[in-house]
Amino acid sequence: MAEKLKITFLGTSDAVPSARRNHTSILLNYGGENILIDCGEGTQRQFRKAGLNPCKVNRLLITHWHGDHVLGMPGLLQTLALSGFQKGLEIHGPKGTKKFSKEMLKSFVFADKYSLSVEEVSGRSGKFIDTEDFYIQAREMKHKVPCNAYCFKEKDKIKIDKEKLGNTSLPHGPLLQELKKGKDVRYRGRKYKAKDFTYEEKGKKVCFVLDTGFDKKIADFVEGADILICESTFSKELEDHAKEHNHLTAEQAGQIAKKAGVKKLVLTHISQRYEAGGFKQILKEAKEEFKNTVMAKDFDSFEIE
Repeated sequence: MAEKLKITFLGTSDAVPSARRNHTSILLNYGGENILIDCGEGTQRQFRKAGLNPCKVNRLLITHWHGDHVLGMPGLLQTLALSGFQKGLEIHGPKGTKKFSKEMLKSFVFADKYSLSVEEVSGRSGKFIDTEDFYIQAREMKHKVPCNAYCFKEKDKIKIDKEKLGNTSLPHGPLLQELKKGKDVRYRGRKYKAKDFTYEEKGKKVCFVLDTGFDKKIADFVEGADILICESTFSKELEDHAKEHNHLTAEQAGQIAKKAGVKKLVLTHISQRYEAGGFKQILKEAKEEFKNTVMAKDFDSFEIE
């Protein structure tokens, strides 16, 4: 049975939070994995409001070290220590992550009761987490500080066609496992070809592009994603402002999604200047480029079966 993949938005604002939108943080759940992408100020409280347990988090991916993406880390790390957290936490981020993590832990009395590993991930190194079921890749983005985008990719799997198998006398067990490996098998004097009884199930792909200037290469990195989660800080009328500060407009996010052939675009990291009625314009501009676009709100969730 395929694992369900779930994305929960704990914060969807930009550098300045609003009454309705917290700083950036996104939780990806896949089987026993709970991967937190960024940890803006107030993230641990957002966990509580969403009815989620922060002690299930086992990996933290930092896109970059601007405050609105990391200032929730001290509180989260301390709460884990005070909550019996024991399984350990992996922190991955761009160049400077080891230095900033060390300095952050010096800024308060950290109750160090669990293992904490920190790894710097080059945006040019490709896969940096590779398990039996999935891998995660990083790609360097255009920003004023070292910054990564991330793609989570479930590995493709060979499945048995049960309808075709039903017409045979093949028993369940080792022979079927060999077929799933793409190997032909023999049973009672007959040869069964793997290609005749199996099919490939494509793995799910979710990409996180947060804080970046426009770059045509982004589309190559997120190509074919089931869900592209993309910053869309500004409307197109502020394109020059977006370029100056290395951010995307909603229109540019839509263009990336269209070129990449993704299935769904989810907008996040929206400037608080649009809080008083400008959100519809942001969504409209993206949808004009890519129809299957939605705008995330705090506590929205999306699932892929």
